[in-house]
Amino acid sequence: MSKRKVIPLLIYILFLLVPIYWLLNMSFKSNTEILGGLTLFPQDFTLANYKVIFTDPSWYTGYLNSLYYVSLNTVISLSVALPAAYAFSRYRFLGDKHLFFWLLTNRMAPPAVFLLPFFQLYSSIGLFDTHIAVALAHCLFNVPLAVWILEGFMSGVPKEIDETAYIDGYSFPKFFVKIFIPLIGSGIGVTAFFCFMFSWVELLLARTLTSVNAKPIAAVMTRTVSASGIDWGVLAAAGVLTILPGMLVIWFVRNHVAKGFALGRV
Repeated sequence: MSKRKVIPLLIYILFLLVPIYWLLNMSFKSNTEILGGLTLFPQDFTLANYKVIFTDPSWYTGYLNSLYYVSLNTVISLSVALPAAYAFSRYRFLGDKHLFFWLLTNRMAPPAVFLLPFFQLYSSIGLFDTHIAVALAHCLFNVPLAVWILEGFMSGVPKEIDETAYIDGYSFPKFFVKIFIPLIGSGIGVTAFFCFMFSWVELLLARTLTSVNAKPIAAVMTRTVSASGIDWGVLAAAGVLTILPGMLVIWFVRNHVAKGFALGRV
């Protein structure tokens, strides 16, 4: 790659990293220093902001709540999408294309469209302010996406493998778990990544469907606004810790995501 192409790319990457660096920089400063002026590095380095998050139950509980319902949603979405995607990739039935398109239209709709129905439904059946409520609400958006991605990976697996397994005496559950799922491991990794990221960053449903017991970290972060102003240092530290799970997920599935892009399904 020539220098003429490398330099703009480096400038673009630097431009993207500046907000992340500034967030990290603020997290190690006191409010006085943050409001006192512009400094590229912390003049009075402190971990007090992180100490607040790790010692205040209302803060770290928000992270635990988010991780819990996000993980639950990812498991449910994959469990539902795997057999559905297999059916779309292996069988042809009346209205299959229309049903597939209908699934995708659910993904296209903004979460605000379903906010009131979810709120009234969960309030009436006692699921309001529970982790399962948020996980199920996010399934409305993650399951169609998961089916779409997995169907592409499954269609790339020759049908002869299914037939050979049946001839060898494999039952469908045994074939699906021991043979077929390992063949689409990359697709499952990519799907889990996108399900996790949507559920992790989604705020509107998660905040509206919870109040105390299952409140996510994004909602807890609004606590920094008080009569005395905004606690910028704690808010920055919370932002840094909110980015970390996504970075870890990207690190573990980076090869799968690259393969998904190569296959043209992601």
